[in-house]
Amino acid sequence: MKTESGTEISAGKRKTASIRQILQSSYIVIICLMLIAPVISIASSWLQIARYDRTITNVSQTNRLNQIVKTEISNEIWDIVAGSRGFDEGRQYEILYDIGRRLDLIFKNTEITENRRMLEVAGRALDTLSRYVDRLGYQIQEQYPVTENEDILDEIRGVSELISDILQEFIVLEIEAASITNENIKQISVMLSILQIMIVIFVMLFSIFTQRYVSTTINLPIRELENLSSEIASGNLAARADQPHVEELDNLTENLNIMAEKIKKLIEANIEEQKNFQKSEMKALQAQITPHFLYNTLDTIVWLAEGRRHDEVIDVARNFSSFFRTTLNKGRDWTSVQNEYEHACNYLSIQKVRYRDILNYEIEFDESMMQESMLKLLLQPIVENALYHGIKNKRGRGNLLVKGWRDNAFLYFRVDDDGIGIQPERLEDIKHQMNSEADHSAVGDVYGLYNVNKRLELYYNGRASLEIQSEYLKGTSVTFRVPEVENV
Repeated sequence: MKTESGTEISAGKRKTASIRQILQSSYIVIICLMLIAPVISIASSWLQIARYDRTITNVSQTNRLNQIVKTEISNEIWDIVAGSRGFDEGRQYEILYDIGRRLDLIFKNTEITENRRMLEVAGRALDTLSRYVDRLGYQIQEQYPVTENEDILDEIRGVSELISDILQEFIVLEIEAASITNENIKQISVMLSILQIMIVIFVMLFSIFTQRYVSTTINLPIRELENLSSEIASGNLAARADQPHVEELDNLTENLNIMAEKIKKLIEANIEEQKNFQKSEMKALQAQITPHFLYNTLDTIVWLAEGRRHDEVIDVARNFSSFFRTTLNKGRDWTSVQNEYEHACNYLSIQKVRYRDILNYEIEFDESMMQESMLKLLLQPIVENALYHGIKNKRGRGNLLVKGWRDNAFLYFRVDDDGIGIQPERLEDIKHQMNSEADHSAVGDVYGLYNVNKRLELYYNGRASLEIQSEYLKGTSVTFRVPEVENV
């Protein structure tokens, strides 16, 4: 680190790679390594478990099918041959269909080729069994001797035993396949455990290396930046730091140097800003007490008194007094919505006497918002702007509507007039002047709107807003909103 005079405070830094890239690469390597074992484990586990589940399912279903082949079909045919029920009344074909359906399901769930061939043999034997049943039905229908029907029964029993033996052998082969699958699962588990241990050891070594490398690389630059920040905090705004040639720290070092350079300017600018702010506050107050409004109101009181319209004199004088009392507000910046509402009412009541031939106005406020707090002198400048720049420039009578309502923790205020309106180019110019950072003396005849907008920004920290909408020859609408705040 060095001062503006060029005195060296610390040594230079060696050039190094991007710390962010090193860390990103390290994280990617570590994550990939840590994912290898789980991914392999999950994939192999799902594969072996699915294979084991299919094998166990085949064994269970085949065992159930074997019981049906050994008992149900033979018993059903015996009842028919013995005369206990007719051939057409028997369930022999239903049983044969059930055996065939179960055999197809087991066949579809079997992967081993040898086992599938065995099921195909069982299927062909089932076809033979079905033909014997058909033959028995024919003999019974043609009233063959009982001895010949018994011979068919013996054939059916023999084929049933053959199918049962095939199914039993299939069960044995499936159990052997399940045993092989189980051994594979054990071997894979051991291999994955060894792989996981090796990965963990490698990741630990890699992490230690990366941590030491990164720590060594950024330790000195961070220490120098810490010294620089301490110098600035102690008031030495002339302190500077050399570029560390570390990608992540270069911008930080540059920003700290720039910060140290600008802090003095910011302090000076802040002092100037406070002066301008005080001027703006005085200007805002003076805007409410413009000489022409004061003179015109006093002239109005005089000619009302000369006309012996004493009640109107009293009303105007009372409104005039209340207007200035609200404007001054005992020097406080905040007031209630009720006071702001009455301030606008007093202003319009006074102006109504003077402009009775061209001015109609209406004020609508939500009663629930009256006790809420807000910044003072926001509404009346907008009302005055609508009267002098909108309604007075229109031929004939104009209407002015002032509304206030609340919504979603915000207080809304809108001033609508059906005056001359604003041409599009002029509207854009007004919006530009309102949002400009120029001194208020340069904003011309939109000072009222400019002042309201700037005070909204200053006091509400960007949470308030002001919007202007206008159409030439139709009128203008000015809306602003402020957040609800605790009473101040």
